[in-house]
Amino acid sequence: MSSIDICVLADPYLRDCDIRALVHAIDELDVTISLVIVNEPIQQNIDQEAAADAVNENIGLQTVKLFWDVLKKERFWTFVIAEQKLLDQFSTADTLEEQTPVEEVSCFQDAEIKRVQPIRDGNWNELPPEIVSQVEDRCDVAVRYGFGLLRGDILSAPEWGVLSFHPADIRRYRGLGPPQAYLDGRETIGVTLQRLTDEVDAGEIIAFDEAEIAKTDTLWDIYPRVHDVQVELLAKGLSQLSDPDFEPTVPDEMGPYYSTKRRRKFSFSVRILLKNFRRRLR
Repeated sequence: MSSIDICVLADPYLRDCDIRALVHAIDELDVTISLVIVNEPIQQNIDQEAAADAVNENIGLQTVKLFWDVLKKERFWTFVIAEQKLLDQFSTADTLEEQTPVEEVSCFQDAEIKRVQPIRDGNWNELPPEIVSQVEDRCDVAVRYGFGLLRGDILSAPEWGVLSFHPADIRRYRGLGPPQAYLDGRETIGVTLQRLTDEVDAGEIIAFDEAEIAKTDTLWDIYPRVHDVQVELLAKGLSQLSDPDFEPTVPDEMGPYYSTKRRRKFSFSVRILLKNFRRRLR
């Protein structure tokens, strides 16, 4: 297998599971991360440094301030997020992923880090032409851990396209994944590594696996299981893409699209909270 050169498309902070997936790929394959493109939007609804501190630290003034910022954006879902923080604070559960600034990610130490302001069009982001050209010239594949909904020339710039994880099976749950699957009472949840297209969660499936969630107590216990699968899946997907005989899976049909706005509704958030409560009492 020849060397694989990766471009990482990232937000200013990476979750622990994202870093573990990259490190695992480097350990398992001949992988180099030469370029990291960091999302630096002109306007931010939420202070990302404050958000990372609220996740990484115990409950304090920073957490309380962030609560009001998130409330403006996420409405009733904010109380579900608050429950997760309380669960992490007062129990032995470990449901929150540590967040690390890109400059401190060890596997980026030899990479060139560029901060970029994406071109916004509604909810979609595109990357400037000069950045797209650099990715095309230098990298075999891009892995997306940021920039939200992404479209444009960047999707076809690297030879293997832009890969992205979806914490569900895109043939069943597009958009909102684990919360909807949790309410539906699924015993397993899919984890998809897809090659992005201009449609939401409608790409080719590069790698796929499932996580067992039947015995999880709350919604928040699902995510660590999904993240553990993601760690293994990136290396598997890159290995398959390097095989000239590999053919990605093109879904015969896509699952329904569950908008993330659904979670902001009072009825949806209350159903999650009540189910979490009942299952803890079980």
